Amino acid sequence: MKKILLSVAMAATILTSCSSDDDSNDFIDNGDQIETPATYTFERENVSTVSFNGQTTRILMAGELTSALKDNTLTQLDLEAMFAHSAGDADFSDADLNASSKNVRSKVAASKDYFSANTTLANIIKADFDTWIAEQANAVFPNWEVTASAGTAGQLQQLGGGTTRYLNAKGLELNQAVAKGIIGGLMADQMLNNYLSTSVLDEGSNIENNNNGVVESGKSYTTMEHKWDEAYGYLYGTEADPSMPVLGADHFLNGYLKQVDSDSDFAGIAQDVFEALKLGRAAIVAKNYEVRDEQVQIVREAISKVIAVRAVHYLQAGKTKLAENDMAAACHQLSEGFGFIYSLQFTRQPNTNMPYFSHEEVTDYVTELMTGNGFWDVTDATLDSISEDIASRFNFTVAQAAN
Repeated sequence: MKKILLSVAMAATILTSCSSDDDSNDFIDNGDQIETPATYTFERENVSTVSFNGQTTRILMAGELTSALKDNTLTQLDLEAMFAHSAGDADFSDADLNASSKNVRSKVAASKDYFSANTTLANIIKADFDTWIAEQANAVFPNWEVTASAGTAGQLQQLGGGTTRYLNAKGLELNQAVAKGIIGGLMADQMLNNYLSTSVLDEGSNIENNNNGVVESGKSYTTMEHKWDEAYGYLYGTEADPSMPVLGADHFLNGYLKQVDSDSDFAGIAQDVFEALKLGRAAIVAKNYEVRDEQVQIVREAISKVIAVRAVHYLQAGKTKLAENDMAAACHQLSEGFGFIYSLQFTRQPNTNMPYFSHEEVTDYVTELMTGNGFWDVTDATLDSISEDIASRFNFTVAQAAN
């Protein structure tokens, strides 16, 4: 991701003309100039207008929850309390998280565009996470020392003295289902379908206030600026310096954007996302909402592709491990793929109000993977068929994603 900052000047040949200020570029749109800083740094009267503390908090909470799912000394109530935290409860190792009134569960499947008018579906999705958490505590934890097999939850070590995996009766690592499901259900849904949505950015008097520089009470930012920053925070909120992201800062969307970008077939996708988010924010400052909305479509397509690429990648990696008779490693890879497939329902096709895959399509894939003994008897044909479906809808090949 460091190449982002090094290549800003190169991007200027297409989108920008160089400013006399070495720290910024100017985007020209129909004769209007948008000053774009080299880093995600925006100020009003020498005070930063960028704020996304709530997003950082939820990412950190999700990180502690997914780690706790591998601690068999905890109970279902312990895990549920971390997922649906209440302010003041000592659910986390971080005192600041314990003091926070925020939690993960309330923001899963909670975007304005997808779920404000479909609370039934939102509740179904939240219940999936509840079920995975409960099963980990009540079926996997009690079998921590049992050897896993078809129909029996327990542990299984990867070949060659590798990592021990803890599986449910169908071979699914439930902690991976939760962790990768959160990437879509929390990070992507809130980014693509909530904070970058015109229904949120332009809600109420947001345009008028942004045009007139009216900031939120006691704050340095307009509401529109803040909403955009909150989308940014779900991707870069755990970076040491979020204004200059290097990626790999967490094991959620941030980390997997880095992994996809490191594949030569998808190199540059991280830069595309960063530049679009930066330019979109600059466009808000310049009150150019056409350019802002163009950047939203770039981000939606790229972040959706990250989820799809990793879904296919892990299905194919799992197929390889099955051929090597390394069942523990196969179940691990397939469990990650399962979580990314689940996250496909939170993606967003550019210039539409639709995901690339509907909830019903995702449910069909999940059901197909879990049929019978689940991963214990899943076939190569099933893994290839699902992989091809996903890749074709995103216009990449299975071979590209499998790298």
